[in-house]
Amino acid sequence: MYSINRRKFLGLFGCSCCSLILPSCATVPITERKQLSIIPEAKINLEAASAYEKFKQKAKLITTGKQLDQIINIGKKMEVSVSAFFESERKEDPTKNFNWDYVLVDNDKVVNAWCMPGGKIAVYTGLLKVTKNIDALSIVMGHEIAHAVARHSVERASQAMTLNLGTAVADIFLGGAISRTRNTVGRNTGFDIFQLGIMNPFGRKQETEADYLGLIFSSLSGYDIRESVKLWQRMAEKNKGKEPPVFLSTHPSSSKRIENLNNWIFEVIKKYPPIKI
Repeated sequence: MYSINRRKFLGLFGCSCCSLILPSCATVPITERKQLSIIPEAKINLEAASAYEKFKQKAKLITTGKQLDQIINIGKKMEVSVSAFFESERKEDPTKNFNWDYVLVDNDKVVNAWCMPGGKIAVYTGLLKVTKNIDALSIVMGHEIAHAVARHSVERASQAMTLNLGTAVADIFLGGAISRTRNTVGRNTGFDIFQLGIMNPFGRKQETEADYLGLIFSSLSGYDIRESVKLWQRMAEKNKGKEPPVFLSTHPSSSKRIENLNNWIFEVIKKYPPIKI
């Protein structure tokens, strides 16, 4: 029977993984950050579209009115501005295959908005009580659209797949030591060391990137991005005493976001002025 020693197997395994991963690297538009992209974006978008339709069937939606009109108007301006920007830069438009859609969810208890891969956007009425104006709302919507433009869902899924595969292979040669340690720490502390040490910091990196890109998209669309600081000051006040320690969160703290925004605002205003359509 043919046999292979541990070191040789790991070497071959590493080469095979590299052959899978290296050709699957992508680049985030504008920031130029390299990202892992093993899972096809079209597959993620298809699954997201299906989940979105099921969500719409169950959620309590507001289908007419000024608030919904504002959301749609902001979204449409961003659709056009983002596409026009990439066209002006002679770069591929990352939203070219998006099937945009916007819904307003009637839920004052939820201060949130999200954008599924492929441009499916939901805003909750609870958020509008904090945004208070269209400039602040554009900041939130720009942030959520940025997640889709930057393919963050594809990247998270690809990273999770790679992490799970790598752990499984390593456990074969370490007799399950990684899984045992992970389980022991989890039982004793209630924390997942992979979540704290890998996924949470990665999530904060994506959120920060979406803050930056969202600011750009809002500026390109002609909104006053200086409102972003006031928005997060209101968010900070609302969440006072409720924010978890940073290491437990997938999001940066409100104070860190305000600091970042203050550092970015004038650069973005100068470099990414409202685009002429």
